[in-house]
Amino acid sequence: MTDGGSTVPDGGSESGNESATPSGESAVPDGEPLLSVDGVHSYYGDSHILEGVDLEVHEGEVVALIGRNGVGKTTTLRSILQLTPPREGSVTFRGEELVGLDTHEVAQRGVGWVPEERRIFAQLSVAENVRAAVPESEDVDAGLERAFDRFPDLRERRAADAGDLSGGQQQMLAVARGLVGGNDLLLVDEPSEGLAPMIVDAVAEALADAAREATILLVEQNLPLALDLADRFYVVDHGTVVDTGDADAVDADSERLRRYLSA
Repeated sequence: MTDGGSTVPDGGSESGNESATPSGESAVPDGEPLLSVDGVHSYYGDSHILEGVDLEVHEGEVVALIGRNGVGKTTTLRSILQLTPPREGSVTFRGEELVGLDTHEVAQRGVGWVPEERRIFAQLSVAENVRAAVPESEDVDAGLERAFDRFPDLRERRAADAGDLSGGQQQMLAVARGLVGGNDLLLVDEPSEGLAPMIVDAVAEALADAAREATILLVEQNLPLALDLADRFYVVDHGTVVDTGDADAVDADSERLRRYLSA
């Protein structure tokens, strides 16, 4: 086909780690990328987390960012959003530099975030959660219908408190909020984390549906799921990209990828 918003750092470099050069080849689409991350270095205090991350995402793609816990995947998303502003490097979206902007200014340009914690409003209804994500400039009722057409399970639970939904339904709600926000790019962080296997299938279907409307940069440790959803992948290890390729050219059990995911 085709790491959550915590303020706690998701990883860092280890002493003596040597940066690696990506070894894979991928059929990157022609033309200018929608998103370009170039030589990004990001820190938490004195901890050097990202050590020159390079990646690009083209319009209409699903690109997976994979790797162990604590290697910089979530920090990459946070750096794009300027929640953890890079100290070095460039992040451009539709050719515009994002480094130096506030996070709300990045969001206004069409970059949405589906964090690992989902960050729904548990005491509000499903419908109220969706309404809260619709931009003031757009029709709220149209936004609701768009979300419910995409996720029929949410339509059936529209009056229920969001906190009463199953984990899979909450994840669908988080994705729906990202879609109705008028975003051209969705940054989706660990959507299958903590979900039962049968619910993971529903979330995967929801993300596949979302990919028909938005470009997606996906952080996901469930390797079969990531490769099934993605067109291309990047592997992050110790704060740098160490491999990249086409998702349909590798197997989830391949040593090429497993060596970067094992403890």
